[in-house]
Amino acid sequence: MGSARVDWVDTAKGICIIFVVMMHSVLGVEAAAGDTGWMHAVVAFAAPFRMPDFFLISGLFLANVITRDWKLYLDRKVVHFAYFYVLWMTIQFAVKAPVFAGDMGTMGALEFYLLSFIQPFGTLWFIYMLPVFFVVCKLAHDYRVPWQLMLGIGALLQIAPIHTGLLLVDEFASRFVYFYAGYILAPQIFRLADWARERIGVSAAYLLGWGVVNGGLVYFGWAHLPLIALALGAAGAGAIILTSALLVKMGSLGFLRHFGENSIVIYLAFFFPMGVTRVILLKLGILDIGTASLIVTIVACVSPMILYWIIAKTNLGWFLFKRPQWA
Repeated sequence: MGSARVDWVDTAKGICIIFVVMMHSVLGVEAAAGDTGWMHAVVAFAAPFRMPDFFLISGLFLANVITRDWKLYLDRKVVHFAYFYVLWMTIQFAVKAPVFAGDMGTMGALEFYLLSFIQPFGTLWFIYMLPVFFVVCKLAHDYRVPWQLMLGIGALLQIAPIHTGLLLVDEFASRFVYFYAGYILAPQIFRLADWARERIGVSAAYLLGWGVVNGGLVYFGWAHLPLIALALGAAGAGAIILTSALLVKMGSLGFLRHFGENSIVIYLAFFFPMGVTRVILLKLGILDIGTASLIVTIVACVSPMILYWIIAKTNLGWFLFKRPQWA
């Protein structure tokens, strides 16, 4: 369980980043069109586990670095993500500035930009939250807070109806338990992946049962209820782990691993091709909403990888995805 890349972990990250891009793409198309399409059901099905699994995987390797001194830890786990947040928040804001200025005026747009340093901006809230989770886990470790207590507090926060309107508070309450579980239960999670590789039939049966239960609870509108949401988040994270382990075992869908290896590239840059493709397809008006949503999702996932490939070939623009030495 070292820091080297792990095939099923990257595959799981690939699945998660596609679901995240899909959510923004589908809901964006539907909002612009004023109607829903067949992709809406896929987004709804993934809602209970999409972000829980992403945060759980993000905590998997924390045990390898949590004992570092605070200076190095803050550099790698706070400054690193702060650089990408500020850079890409500024890029996104610059792209949307004319719209903001038209709606709020120049000073209103400027105030909105400054507020984004406190209230996470747009799609970038995940990058904003990770350093907060890293710091809380480090404090709990250094002050020897029992992991059972931390996990219990995380679960209670997730269950509690915390809706303050402050994204930092609300998302911390809703997601921390999964990140901390990924950190503290990492050995068990890796054993689960190994177990799945050796028991394909049993794993497939579990996935089938999980899919029926998850889909049923989503369909009847119960998936968001207290305790049920927590259970579905945990079960769904387990399902993605099993799915990833099985895909790697069978040598299937290798592109998912590649997406997972570069998930931060996709996460940071998907917003622009997503928006452009949505506008073009809706103006053409030749596709149904579901198919248009699917194409927007594909373009939004693939385009950042093309940009990354161009940067690698030209050796220009690395600052977009790799923190420069000065930072």
